Amino acid sequence: MRKLTIYICVAEPRGLKEKKAIEKENKKRLVLVHGLCHGAWTWYKVKTQLEAAGHCVTAVDLAALGINMTRLEEIQTLMDYSKSLLDILTLLGSEEEKLILVAHSIGGICAALAADIFPRKISAIVFVTSFMPDIRNPPAYVLENDFVLTRMLVWVNPVVTNNLAGTKSFSEERYGSVTRIYIICGEDNLIPKDYQHWMISNFLVQEVMEIKDADHMVMFSKPQEINSLLLGIAEKYA
Repeated sequence: MRKLTIYICVAEPRGLKEKKAIEKENKKRLVLVHGLCHGAWTWYKVKTQLEAAGHCVTAVDLAALGINMTRLEEIQTLMDYSKSLLDILTLLGSEEEKLILVAHSIGGICAALAADIFPRKISAIVFVTSFMPDIRNPPAYVLENDFVLTRMLVWVNPVVTNNLAGTKSFSEERYGSVTRIYIICGEDNLIPKDYQHWMISNFLVQEVMEIKDADHMVMFSKPQEINSLLLGIAEKYA
């Protein structure tokens, strides 16, 4: 006797399909770049909250930091220092599904380099109490204030030197074309509020936000506040 196999196709409920489509549309991709002598781990509170809101979040370890095993002597250029970030952007993002770069402190220089290389993959850069290069001067220009640089040199970090910060300015048509948002941290004692304002006046941004009572490590001191701003930015710019 021959067996008769019957296939039953169950259509996915229309409401479920619509819900999935909405979730996919609302899902944004963010890449988080840490600051001086830290690592991807500094973003753990913010990353967790953004993922709980349904977004795809990648936190990067820059060269020789966090769990990145690059040796210091291998870091000769800004490109070397930013390699892990550039590798991630090579794989992620597209002109159809752009991502948001969020950069803290010196990570802003790495984010600017990434935007200069992958401008069409990035919908916006969020500079969180961060060094923000312009398109007229070499990136090290924003590090040349003696007060700020002296504080930074207390730690050993390759990017604080002029040659590793980069000697060539970024381009207007690439980095300069990417939307920039700056989040001021009002109680930052490493990059003072006045200096944050100077960088904004030096290279104007599309939007300025502020967390008045946040210190330099805003992801620890005010995680809910920075998360709320990033959620709003993702909704508006991604």
